[in-house]
Amino acid sequence: MADTSSPGSPQAPAAGGTRPDVRLPENPGRLDQDTEYCSVRLDGAWRDIRFHDYDRIFAVPGLYETLFHDLLDCRSPDVVGKLLKEEVQASGTDPASLRVLDLGAGNGLIAEQLRTVGAGYLIGVDLLDEARRAALRDRPELYDDYHVCDLARLTAEQERTLAGHRFNALTCVAALGFGDIPVRAFATAVNLVADGGRIAFTIRDRFLSESDESGFARFVRRCEREGLFEVRARERYRHRLDVRGEPLHYLAVVATKHGDVPVAPSDGTD
Repeated sequence: MADTSSPGSPQAPAAGGTRPDVRLPENPGRLDQDTEYCSVRLDGAWRDIRFHDYDRIFAVPGLYETLFHDLLDCRSPDVVGKLLKEEVQASGTDPASLRVLDLGAGNGLIAEQLRTVGAGYLIGVDLLDEARRAALRDRPELYDDYHVCDLARLTAEQERTLAGHRFNALTCVAALGFGDIPVRAFATAVNLVADGGRIAFTIRDRFLSESDESGFARFVRRCEREGLFEVRARERYRHRLDVRGEPLHYLAVVATKHGDVPVAPSDGTD
């Protein structure tokens, strides 16, 4: 293991002033992004935690920031914040009028960027109660409300509650694919946004390629073909480093929504 807690290692204080000790694998081989892991010292013992086991990540104060943004140099929140700000400025929209559904909100890191852009109303949505607890712990003043629910299986009451927020913008940063947020959940979130609203998301580049089997490439192509999305900005960028120090590339997209997406019982793309 590579010990990142040694002097001079790129770490930052976590929320509340603590700083978790984190190690990356010394010889990780060819781990796929979905199977990457780190080791964290908890109660005097080193424990392996898979990167996508977000419930365990969020349970440790400061671990998400230390791992992804300090050690692996994640750039997605900055990229989305920049593109959304440029689109808002170019259209002459008052950023305070943005009513944002932040899908896959986690502990609120993207919310900091959205407040910097000037968004006036932020609602976090995540599948995990651990994410909500982490957001309230780490960034208690950022969200106007935070809902724990599965957008692929909303109850009638949950749908009414979310619709009552009258969203005119959606953000979903580094949360699509890998079994975290499926196409159906993303399509449901898009349909909660008023026509003319902004859709800003990032996704691993391979999920929008011709070889994609997740359904996201087909979904995005359909939205563009049928005029449901008008893409205003698209940027390929380095999302973060993997555990070997090699770049993982994502696509950031900002679009204007012009119509609801028919959601099929299977996955929302047909």
